[in-house]
Amino acid sequence: MTTTSEPLVLTQRRIWIIFSALIAGMMLASLDQTIVSTAMPTIVGQLGGVEHQAWITTAYLLAVTIVMPIYGKFGDVFGRRHLFLIAIGIFTLASVGCALTDDFWTFVIFRAMQGLGGGGLMILSQAIIADIVPASERGKYMGPLGAIFGLSAVGGPLLGGFFVDHLSWEWCFYINIPVGIAAFVITWIALRLPTKKPTKKIDVLGVVALSLATTCLIFFTDFGGDAERGWDDPLTWAFGAGLVAFASLFVLVESRAQDPIIPLSLFRNSIFVNATAIGFVLGLGMFAAIAFMPTFLQMSSGTSAAVSGLLLLPMMAGLMITSIGSGLAITKTQRYKIYPIAGSLITAAAMLWLTTLEGDTSLWVICSMLFVFGLGLGLIMQVVILIVQNAVPADEIGTATSSNNYFREVGAALGVAIFGTIFTNRLSEKLTEVFTAAGATPEQAGQATATVDPAAMKLLPDPVREGIVDAYADSLAPVFWYLIPFLLIAFVLACFIKEIPLSDEALMVARGEAVADPTKPTKNDTAVIVDESETSADTAGSGSTHT
Repeated sequence: MTTTSEPLVLTQRRIWIIFSALIAGMMLASLDQTIVSTAMPTIVGQLGGVEHQAWITTAYLLAVTIVMPIYGKFGDVFGRRHLFLIAIGIFTLASVGCALTDDFWTFVIFRAMQGLGGGGLMILSQAIIADIVPASERGKYMGPLGAIFGLSAVGGPLLGGFFVDHLSWEWCFYINIPVGIAAFVITWIALRLPTKKPTKKIDVLGVVALSLATTCLIFFTDFGGDAERGWDDPLTWAFGAGLVAFASLFVLVESRAQDPIIPLSLFRNSIFVNATAIGFVLGLGMFAAIAFMPTFLQMSSGTSAAVSGLLLLPMMAGLMITSIGSGLAITKTQRYKIYPIAGSLITAAAMLWLTTLEGDTSLWVICSMLFVFGLGLGLIMQVVILIVQNAVPADEIGTATSSNNYFREVGAALGVAIFGTIFTNRLSEKLTEVFTAAGATPEQAGQATATVDPAAMKLLPDPVREGIVDAYADSLAPVFWYLIPFLLIAFVLACFIKEIPLSDEALMVARGEAVADPTKPTKNDTAVIVDESETSADTAGSGSTHT
């Protein structure tokens, strides 16, 4: 039960106050990602980690993936306010660590710590929106969230490029300190939500088993795709065996846990399974493409950090257009199935176009490719979350939201690990060939490959610089071919989603933690008093009747 003496009244003013706190937290995470992506070539070059740059993204995604189910479940059990504050604090402190380190692998560790906070900001904000806004109206709130990502897309590349070109890359993380403090203060003041006390035993063993299985999965794929180890390396297969063992243990634990972190009953809900599968294959294809595009743009186009970051704006503009447009359309029509179907086809078409990238491809053509790519993503990402939230009981909203995101991030981590390794291995070979052909010894070529960055490129002769540009283009463009089949799988899955009516009741109201604004008309004005047992039965039925 909650510790509050009386339920909140969800007036429109209160909803927007709470929403402002969520926006502050989301701004912190989204701004960081665009800044760091722009500065990535300079960071890895100065820290001597070009050959291992995939680990920076993989570490962040691995941490995010591990903590997502934890934040989701604990939010359902304890309430979401204090967890949201903790996530902001962890993210901000880890940013300080990233800025102060001068060692590549220490930097990777602090990026993983940022992921521990970023996972909470992502999951808790999505769950809190579902708590306070009915599914039938939730689409129109996608607009402000889309605007946040759009603002970050504009501000992040500008700031990241400015810091790299005129200050130092460390400022990409120093900037998180005032933003994080502001987000914490706004959240502390504005985010007033009920806190709870657990009534069942916490599934600690399930948390441990899931975390270990996820870690083994990522290391198995990373080492398997690594040129120095490969799939026949004993350590690679040790992680593979660990994956099987811990995944089996997790399923066994969840089948017996009093309050499992990911209830196996969710997988009897066909809507949840379909939408989650879409998220998984989308993450596999999408994040692998997005993770290395700033590096490709900056190195292959020869532009500055600021300009290369701005080249991602067309993708974010496309995402904003379709995200906001689909959200408003869903609120108006109460229909949603067509959007992930169309989005998966558009994204696959854009990926096919990206396979034609070359070192001398016009920047206008690249921007057009990314714009179409963003149009497709905007039709899928937030709509899939809405579909999941609308198909489960009110008391499992955080768990279902985090589980859906978890499997999407597993796909993302796999995509970055596998396809990122393919990209970096090909890039390392081609760069070594370029420097060797220019007269460098194998040792000198290896050192140059590990430390090449945009600033160093400007000092090289034109033939060598052109060779580096071609190496980046020839290494990344073919990877897109491997990603297209996954997007086509997402299309097939979207065609089989069962469309059900959107709920017109906020989930805090359904759980008895809040009451709807009495001045606001609803579809059920005649139902003034509903017996608590009937409410529970109806809520549970919403998740079971569509399985």
